[in-house]
Amino acid sequence: MAILSFNARKIDRLADHKSEMLVVPLFIDHILKDDLSAVDQQLAGPITNTLALGDFSGELGTHASLAGNSSLQRLVLVGCGDATLFDRAAQRKFAQTLSAVMSKGKAKQATVTLAHLTIDDDDLAYLLEDIGKHTTLACYVYGATIAAPKNPALLKKVTVNMGIRLTAAKAKQRLAAGQAIGEGANLARHLGNLPANVCTPRFLSKQARRLAKGYPNVKTSVLGEKRMTELGMGSLLSVGRGSDEESQLIVMEYRGGSAKEAPYAIIGKGITFDTGGISLKPGMKMDEMKYDMGGAASVFGTVQAIADLALPINLVALVAAAENMPSGRATKPGDVVTSLSGKTIEILNTDAEGRLVLCDALTYVGRFKPREVVDIATLTGAIVVALGHHATGVFSNDDELANALITAGTRAGDRGWQMPLWNDYQQQLDSRFADVANIGTGGAGSVTAACFLARFAENYKWAHLDVAGTAFLGNPKGATGRPVPMLVDYLRSRAGQ
Repeated sequence: MAILSFNARKIDRLADHKSEMLVVPLFIDHILKDDLSAVDQQLAGPITNTLALGDFSGELGTHASLAGNSSLQRLVLVGCGDATLFDRAAQRKFAQTLSAVMSKGKAKQATVTLAHLTIDDDDLAYLLEDIGKHTTLACYVYGATIAAPKNPALLKKVTVNMGIRLTAAKAKQRLAAGQAIGEGANLARHLGNLPANVCTPRFLSKQARRLAKGYPNVKTSVLGEKRMTELGMGSLLSVGRGSDEESQLIVMEYRGGSAKEAPYAIIGKGITFDTGGISLKPGMKMDEMKYDMGGAASVFGTVQAIADLALPINLVALVAAAENMPSGRATKPGDVVTSLSGKTIEILNTDAEGRLVLCDALTYVGRFKPREVVDIATLTGAIVVALGHHATGVFSNDDELANALITAGTRAGDRGWQMPLWNDYQQQLDSRFADVANIGTGGAGSVTAACFLARFAENYKWAHLDVAGTAFLGNPKGATGRPVPMLVDYLRSRAGQ
């Protein structure tokens, strides 16, 4: 992962500033104000010449790279579109464009001038976070299992010219917040992208212990199979029964609030590889099942980000980790297991395993007396049919919690959409041989999966995020780091920030 440094200050004379790359935002009206006009004159008119030739329109998402001189070596124009339509969505697109340009360029140091951008201070603060976040995201290059990673980002330092807008201290704070979120998402991407022979349940336990060593207010404990057997976690244990890899329940506790404050809770599905078990998946694209721990990866990224942000809240983060494999020991369709809650489950399909590890984690988290619980899981292909790869499915037994998550996702550019959780669907989970079946008998697979989990989250406010369509993509293949931005924004809001 790239190591980036961000700074913000007022640059008195931009034309005299030295930089390997100067990034200049321009609206479609192409007006060069004050210092920008001076820069253009000092460089012998490259901006006005480019505009006169029609080689740069200023449309949102466009950019043009121009040669500079020995002081300002490169000049990059980035389009902001129509100034009257430059809302937060447009500002985010602008931040993504300039971040991509900086990360793919050959400059180690870049300067972004925002001094003449006509937006209010609140929008400017959000834009700074977006620049910090998206530049950090854009500089991520996977290299863990590659001898010589291709196209590594060279960018090391970004300076933002604030003019007389926000104070330098506040600007740096917002850049740092964006960077923390970006680094959290990059941690989630890194864990998701690792191959399953590296990223095993015990590997995830080691990552949790590493987080605890890096942050004094993070405490990690791990329950192995022996302890889970003693507690009666028959549902979680049934998933890993066919694997040589030991299943783990990982608990990370972040303490940023007072000792008396009840914690918020997040729970991640950590199926480090999913063959489907005895209900074997088709071979096509099975390699992508290393991403079935995307929910767990987002939990790690969120814990790191809130620790970097030093949020004044308490958080308990659980990861239910297992590998789902077929073998002579593997759980069979038709088997009945007893969950930690005491409810029995008829396993009609061993490929519906995520809900089996999550239900025991949902019961276990009750001992922490959480304020709210959010679980995150690459749970169903049905959610991809419903929402594609744009929005995370949000299910909840509390509408205020669902709205808080959706609002946070909209703010963070990591959107979610509320799905129904009606009792009408519960009858699909009826079983003749157990208290509940692990799959439904009709359609709406993402809804019935959430309804199954709801039976184990009746004692607290709870939401379920189905990220099967958003935590990773097939083309280009890779983990996205979602929904770390949504979760961090939600927790910042709960912390009063």
